[in-house]
Amino acid sequence: MLLRHTTAKEIDRHALTINPAKICQPIGAMYAALGLHGCLPHSHGSQGCCSYHRSTLTRHFKEPVLASTSSFSEGSSVFGGSANLLSAIETIFTVYNPDVIAVHTTCLSETIGDDLHEIVEKAKEEGKVPEGKEVIYCNTPSYKGTHITGYSNQTAAFVKFFSQTTGKKDNTINLVAGWMEPSDINEIKRIAKVMNIKTIVFPDLTNVLDTPLTGTFNMFPKGGTTIPEMKATGDSKCSLGIGPYSTLDACTKLKEKCGVDFETVEIPIGLKATDRFLMTLSKLAGVSIPDSLTEERGRLVDFIADNAKYFWGKRVALFGDPDILIPTVEFLLTLDMKPVYLVTGTPGKHFDEKMVELLKDKVPEAKFKSGEQADMFQLHQWIKQKPVDLLMGNTYGKYIARDENVPFVRLGFPIVDRAGHNFFPKTGYIGSENLAINILRELLDFQDRTCREEKMEFQM
Repeated sequence: MLLRHTTAKEIDRHALTINPAKICQPIGAMYAALGLHGCLPHSHGSQGCCSYHRSTLTRHFKEPVLASTSSFSEGSSVFGGSANLLSAIETIFTVYNPDVIAVHTTCLSETIGDDLHEIVEKAKEEGKVPEGKEVIYCNTPSYKGTHITGYSNQTAAFVKFFSQTTGKKDNTINLVAGWMEPSDINEIKRIAKVMNIKTIVFPDLTNVLDTPLTGTFNMFPKGGTTIPEMKATGDSKCSLGIGPYSTLDACTKLKEKCGVDFETVEIPIGLKATDRFLMTLSKLAGVSIPDSLTEERGRLVDFIADNAKYFWGKRVALFGDPDILIPTVEFLLTLDMKPVYLVTGTPGKHFDEKMVELLKDKVPEAKFKSGEQADMFQLHQWIKQKPVDLLMGNTYGKYIARDENVPFVRLGFPIVDRAGHNFFPKTGYIGSENLAINILRELLDFQDRTCREEKMEFQM
């Protein structure tokens, strides 16, 4: 109901965000930490923060997400949480016995000024960290950046604490995975296997938040990048960061620490982004692209050609994470659709530069915005000014879709009102076909639902 009071008239807003197109840093750090085998994420802050982050991940993946917290009290909030974290480290290793505790901060502990390095070193001196176990940490203040920033910070922390070099390079390619579903990472791993490329993937969320139901509870799933694999990344031939917003920091740190050269590419969503991913991987590994992947590409092209008339000219509004939006916009252009409105709450020049590059000739009327004031209220105002044929984004977009009566494709994080989104990849040629089918289904369902009775067709 409140959205119906949104007006098309825009006003200047410099200190107000309404319905932000982002989530806070710690949730990204928690998600990345789950991609390390035997790792327990630890939220250094209040119990409520940890509960929110866990519940959001659980609702999206429909899987239990395990994490611990320093459980700040009023006293901790005033005098600091050092005692809480020291006690937590000892209790966690005693009761849950993880291989690694990955500590991330919250706005509360950051505001107090807790020094994680000093606290962790004190825990080691006092014998609270058992032999062979690790405590790593990263700073993720909730009032700065987004969940993508937190994911990036945690991934870079893996490099900081684990990556080593013996001085001898092997023929392995590090695939630094940006924020994706486990199904997307699985598809990327499958492609690398088909190309016969030896890889180390980190963070690796496969077999972590997509595990089978066996009737047996495992505190730590079998998936995730192992500690020996993480250490070996320093001897790899090179790294490929998949999604620059999420992976550039980790790739840069690995280059500085161990001399591992790197390149970054957009997440391979769509025809062109997948082409670039395969060609870059082929170049770095020194292998050719097999015919089976070329055939997958041909099937995607065939699907696009067969259904071009349904996609052509459709106006689309999108919101979400820049690493997802950039290749998705490019894919929509490949489908001859018109991405006209785009917002992401994650700041950074790369998004704006890519939007100018992609849209200036094909959709010159497009509006886009990134950063703190790039919110869903702004997106809704643009839609009020001139309607769209399709909205794409996470579950929070359903209210705008209902208010404006437009078809809605759920894309990104979090998706909490539908199931199955984490089973089907969006990456690679197969995943891109899945996404195109989903778009087409929503457009045709909407047409059947809203057209006049005499326009109802048996065959579309």
